[in-house]
Amino acid sequence: MRISKIAAVGALSLAAVVALSACSSSGNAGTSGGGTQSVPTTKGDGKTLKVWVMTGDYTDATIAEINKEFTAKTGAKVDVQIQQWDGITTKISTALATSTPPDVMDLGNTQVASYAANGALLDLTPYKKDLAQGQTWLTGLSEPATVDGKLYGLPGFAGARAVIYNKTTWAKAGVTDAPTTYDELTADLDKVAAANKSTSDFSPFYLPGQQWYAGMQFVWDAGGEIATEKDGKWTAGLGDSKAQQGLADFKEFQNAYSSKASRTLDTDSPDFTQIFADGKTSAILSTNGYVDLVKKANPKLKDSDIGTFPFPGKSGKTQPVMLGGSDWGIAAKSKNTDLALQWAKIAASPSVQSKWVYGNDGWIPNSTDGIKAADSTLSDIDKGFFNAALNSKATPASGEWAGLEGDKSINQLFSAVASGSKTPESAASSFDTAADKTLNAK
Repeated sequence: MRISKIAAVGALSLAAVVALSACSSSGNAGTSGGGTQSVPTTKGDGKTLKVWVMTGDYTDATIAEINKEFTAKTGAKVDVQIQQWDGITTKISTALATSTPPDVMDLGNTQVASYAANGALLDLTPYKKDLAQGQTWLTGLSEPATVDGKLYGLPGFAGARAVIYNKTTWAKAGVTDAPTTYDELTADLDKVAAANKSTSDFSPFYLPGQQWYAGMQFVWDAGGEIATEKDGKWTAGLGDSKAQQGLADFKEFQNAYSSKASRTLDTDSPDFTQIFADGKTSAILSTNGYVDLVKKANPKLKDSDIGTFPFPGKSGKTQPVMLGGSDWGIAAKSKNTDLALQWAKIAASPSVQSKWVYGNDGWIPNSTDGIKAADSTLSDIDKGFFNAALNSKATPASGEWAGLEGDKSINQLFSAVASGSKTPESAASSFDTAADKTLNAK
């Protein structure tokens, strides 16, 4: 889920979601285990590897560093081609079907499953352990790249959602420390609400009913899932008792701390960035790029006015977050798969992740190890997002997920629950019926 550094993994249109979004299957894809084969060390003198990189993802300096190390090891050159977002899904699908596709491609993490389902991506499972290089990948990057237990994408970078709050507003209400438990969060919001009774249309925490990314955090925190897969069949799960509890928790929180009008709305109309900037709310849930958007909307707001923290769950842990980000895919029809594997391994290596993907480009690195290593150098604002990424989930790794998301039924599910137009049971029943059909379509 990326468009630019400013929007960095925000809530996007369907076209962006298909190409970018974050996203959960079941399994153990987040660990460093897997196949035991080593990535080949084939020489490539005289050969050229073709790599597609999406605009705005990696800086030229980072790609140049990966290429420099790759050429030194293999002798091969690299032809980097920067791709634009407009029409990219069709362009990638067309390219992968040819006999001369790009060798390595920068793919949105939830995009991987659709290409893997068509047999267009190389199965990386035999090399999984070597590619992990001792790191534990972020679940929200590795799970959506794992289809039927096989790995088809190598985690590249991530972006995560955290609570963005106005520290000055909270301090005036007597709250000076960020909450670390759900009870502390609600108690703090109660204080903020009481201190701002005179402000019309004020929401202590603005959480639109259609903001399903946020709603799913409550479901996952309660132990529920959108859907699970077994033996190639997907079964929708929002009618499950744990998911039902999560939906009830979402409704309770949303109704208590967001405006009544927001129950049927999404984040874009009205723009919740502007609502925060105008002081009509003291907190929103979004990605780090929105900090800059808020400051642009209200230049009087400074970094010292803004704080972040992972959303604490009733579970006693932080709520699982949906990651946006990038995976590296290798074309199944590539004539240079050995070289492509070597290039991708370098791109995902701890040194490149630390010094370049995080250190130069500012993205969240692809592993829990990388996040922990970066901790001492993070700004106070960035820490909330990086810590939130340590507990991540993803949408179902089905090639049909984009169609289900595209019809907005999941947005309407959470909106119906928040507004009370449907009970959680009724809303989940309608969604699950549609999800079962869509996710298993062939």
